[in-house]
Amino acid sequence: MPRPRLTLRSALMIVPVSALLFSACSSSNVSSLDSSGAVESRYGKALGYYNKEDFDDAVLELEPVIFTSRATAFEDDVLFLLAQSYYKSEQYLLAVDMYSRLLQQVPSSPFAREAQFQLAKSHEQLSTHFELDHEHTLKAIQQFALYLDAYPGRDSAQITSDVDMYRELLKVNPANESYKERYANFQSELEGVQSQDYAQKAIVKLREKLAKHTYFIARQYIQLKKYKASGIYFDEVIKRYPDTIYFEQAWKGRIDVLIKRQKWFDASQAVDRYLQLFPDKSGDMQETRDRIMKNFSNA
Repeated sequence: MPRPRLTLRSALMIVPVSALLFSACSSSNVSSLDSSGAVESRYGKALGYYNKEDFDDAVLELEPVIFTSRATAFEDDVLFLLAQSYYKSEQYLLAVDMYSRLLQQVPSSPFAREAQFQLAKSHEQLSTHFELDHEHTLKAIQQFALYLDAYPGRDSAQITSDVDMYRELLKVNPANESYKERYANFQSELEGVQSQDYAQKAIVKLREKLAKHTYFIARQYIQLKKYKASGIYFDEVIKRYPDTIYFEQAWKGRIDVLIKRQKWFDASQAVDRYLQLFPDKSGDMQETRDRIMKNFSNA
């Protein structure tokens, strides 16, 4: 089949279309440049406000360019500074949104590490009293764990030694650019180690809160004389939070509700297991053991 030929009419039709396309592209480029300039201008003003700790004005400068900064050189700068401004002004839900956007939209950003850490801290700030819902407590633990997995660090003592060494070298040769760069890098690495230490301690603290929440529910069911339900929650503490201070208390609570339910065989086994875990508590548990054995014999 012969290929269709380009007719004069079709050629003439192409000309204005091409012109329109060129015009549109040119207009788009100008618009893009204008948009980028506006983003840079607002970002500069916002940074000035932020450095003065005027976080509300920083937010007002940055919010209008959240979308126009997309796919520009300032995309991650805008998102991170806005997230930080929200965090500093205690608007933690909004901070969570911005840190999350940055990590999703610009995962290779140099701000990614700090954003991940700050995302976890924002959830930590939103974590409620132990008696209430713990959606953000769980999310904080998850995000701190992600941070630790994504950014493992060297031994802090070695990093501190490296920082001290290059500090001394800079005293001898303060103009050496290589020394300056390495000193800054090791300082940054040391700050990262401090963040890791914070994350590890925060996870422990948050897990204690979750354990306390579950233990508190178990105790409430005892007050309601719903001993079976209470035992379920004591078992939950034992299973999920063995690294907390509520682990031993939950074992005692479990033994107590088994006695209240007159489950003498199960109570005897629970006491044996408790003493395996806490052999130094044998004397404290002797009276309870005697009571269980007496009733078990009579059953």
